[in-house]
Amino acid sequence: MISRPWSLHGEEGAVGRPSFVAEFGLWDDRQAAAAERIEAELDEVDLVRVAFCDPHGLARSKTVPANVFRTVLSNGMDFSAGPFLFDTGHAVAVDFQTDPGLGIGELLGAGDFVLVPDPRTFQVLPGIEPRTAWVLGNEYLRDGTPHPLASRDVLRRVCARYAKHDLDPVIGLEIEWYLTRLTGGPPGNAGNGFGQQGPAPAVEAVNPGYQFNLDGHYDSVAEIADPLTAMLSVLGLPLRSMEHESGPGQLETTFGPMLALDAADAMLLFRTQVKQFCRRRGMHASFMTLPRLDSFDSSGWHLHQSVTSTKTNRNVFAPEGNAQDAMSPEGEAYVAGLLSHARELCLLSVPTVNGYRRLGPEFTLSPTSVNWCFEDRTAMVRVLSGGSSTHVENRIGEPCANPYLVIASQLYAGLEGLTAGTPADRPAYPELPRSLREALDAFRESGPAADLLGTPLKTCLTKLKESEVSRFDTWRAEQRPAADEVTEWEHREYFGVF
Repeated sequence: MISRPWSLHGEEGAVGRPSFVAEFGLWDDRQAAAAERIEAELDEVDLVRVAFCDPHGLARSKTVPANVFRTVLSNGMDFSAGPFLFDTGHAVAVDFQTDPGLGIGELLGAGDFVLVPDPRTFQVLPGIEPRTAWVLGNEYLRDGTPHPLASRDVLRRVCARYAKHDLDPVIGLEIEWYLTRLTGGPPGNAGNGFGQQGPAPAVEAVNPGYQFNLDGHYDSVAEIADPLTAMLSVLGLPLRSMEHESGPGQLETTFGPMLALDAADAMLLFRTQVKQFCRRRGMHASFMTLPRLDSFDSSGWHLHQSVTSTKTNRNVFAPEGNAQDAMSPEGEAYVAGLLSHARELCLLSVPTVNGYRRLGPEFTLSPTSVNWCFEDRTAMVRVLSGGSSTHVENRIGEPCANPYLVIASQLYAGLEGLTAGTPADRPAYPELPRSLREALDAFRESGPAADLLGTPLKTCLTKLKESEVSRFDTWRAEQRPAADEVTEWEHREYFGVF
């Protein structure tokens, strides 16, 4: 008989602590009801991927058999702190051997935290064998308090601020991304290690591009895009359209309005499943802004936003009557908040070295300054005026950004303007950063960033991004690439993983 000293009452310690959820009262009534429904469905599932979103916006997961997940559901599951400590190239950016400097004692020695599944996010993934489900979790310290580095919790806190004002933020997603064909070759491990990514996936373009929304170009990717569309619908995502954009194999996917947390969860699920769906079919999907590939155009993430009164169910951005090119004073104040905080919170919407290549005059439909306008795609904030459907579209984001932090930062800034009642007609706002280094400096000095994120997460992100940009600066000083060139470093760093 094999001894298992880590076992407690037949439940393995590797899946958290017995009755962790009940002990600390971590579920509301809706989550408890959803957990009961999951229990009934688990006989139809073989495996469950238990996932969370790391600071970079990547899903990190563990896969467990369905019978083990029954225990995970009530106990939570132990996860390593590693995803909070490594930058985008897997370099150690947060020192966990002495004092991490974040005020979180459990990070010392890279100690475990507890991930508690949110039963409302449980999804059976279609078309996968063995039968596999996916569920997102919330991060907790071992004393049952929310983990200070949990980005999903940042968005929950911002939504709670809106609730205090009897408001609900509504979000629509519009994401550009690239579909390419894998051409084989090594798996990208040559020279890979801590702080050094190996070669990016070898790919080729699927069409020549540069015929916007051309039906023939869409047809060239329909063999992948059409079943992908069907899969997203089966997952319950409110898909509106799948379109061919400008670049070779560049697609845009749009979703209907969702509540803010649902939208962030949907974005993480969408990106993760798109990459996996395409890889299984010999393709590569990437949400990197501008790959180092011939004639590729930059991709953006446009975030549509409005706010609903929970008392009247009215869109507070809607103008009186049906006036064209009009918005309510509350809507204008919200826009003023977006503009006021655009520079200091830019790091959360554009978090990579590569993302800033899009924010330049050579890309005519990308924002280059902090401004707003009705129905103008060259503005940072485009206002779409349509009576009760009036909303704003912030065009600054890059597709690989952390969805919880992007949406939280936008909603935070908008609420600051909304509650202050500031008009959106100030003559000038600080310019957008032109590089990750410049964005990091603005973020580091920002008081609102600490108010939004809390000091531990702001400090952690600062360390992660300092490590990333310092590695790039060192490589650039040695290699001396042209200033306007998408570098090999960027392509290795971002094209495969994002």
